[in-house]
Amino acid sequence: MPLSTPVSVTAYTATSALGSGMMAHASAVKAHKSGLQNLMAHAMASSRPTIGVTEKLETWVGQVAGLDAALPGHWSHWDCRNNRLAWMGLQADGFAAAVRDAARRHGTHRVAVILGSSTASIGATEAAYRQLASEGVFPPQPNGSHHLHTLHSLAMFVQEALGLTGPCTTVSTACSSSAKTFASGARLLALDLADAVVVGGVDTLCGSVIFGFNALQLVSPEPCRPFDRQRRGINLGEAAGFALLERGRNGLRLLGTGESSDAYHLSAPQPSGHGALTALDQALRYAGVDAAQIDFLHAHGTATPRTMPSKRKSLPGDSLPERGSARPKDSPATRWARRAH
Repeated sequence: MPLSTPVSVTAYTATSALGSGMMAHASAVKAHKSGLQNLMAHAMASSRPTIGVTEKLETWVGQVAGLDAALPGHWSHWDCRNNRLAWMGLQADGFAAAVRDAARRHGTHRVAVILGSSTASIGATEAAYRQLASEGVFPPQPNGSHHLHTLHSLAMFVQEALGLTGPCTTVSTACSSSAKTFASGARLLALDLADAVVVGGVDTLCGSVIFGFNALQLVSPEPCRPFDRQRRGINLGEAAGFALLERGRNGLRLLGTGESSDAYHLSAPQPSGHGALTALDQALRYAGVDAAQIDFLHAHGTATPRTMPSKRKSLPGDSLPERGSARPKDSPATRWARRAH
């Protein structure tokens, strides 16, 4: 959508297997540190399956440490791995404090929450069905609430934890979920339905996620190799990321967004890259910038044989060659790489 209303990112944070907060991630990238660990080696070292994986599968995962402690008692009705990670993420980089400050300035009813999640708290639902299978009854739900077992549980928990009362919605469009919250948040600001929006998302590891992607033949048995000719698939991880959007032109800004839906296949992108190219062109047009001005691209699905062809065809300017193949000396991709270096 054209961003008729200037949008600033006034606070942001991330928590993943690399650590909690932006400094931890910057240090890990600088040190070329990976957050991956062998799933089976970790599972065998634990006395109980912390991520609900009870069957053997050779792969590597990015698992966040420190999620064994339950949520504070007054939020026990939201307790699950996904919301524990959300709670951890909110504490990093002073993000929760920044949201409280925005609520004081605008009013809690004028701060919205739009979060993305592929599976939300489905790990808790898996555990409930395991108990049903072994004991014949579902576990009791704190406060008699079954909201925990819905896709909206993440956004409802975060809204309650931050003490907000504005609009609260969930985006669940698989891997694009969290990215799309930025477009949705910008629309709320443009329509004057909110003065600040908490956007981002959280997803955690569980049996449905790991074995679901494995059933799609997308999971690699070894550490993934993005852009490599010998790539064998992805490694799954878990993370929480949040940003606070407000009107303004100061600091980090959201200049444009692009969205499309090619309805080509349940899990595979259109080989021509048409859907991705449509979204990219839309974002560039709305932002008023040329592809040659882009210094960083965050590509998706680059370790799977099935999705790489569409990614190469949808990158602005020209196709991105696989690792080990020649790249034109004066292509936009070469110029971007040169500037980044």
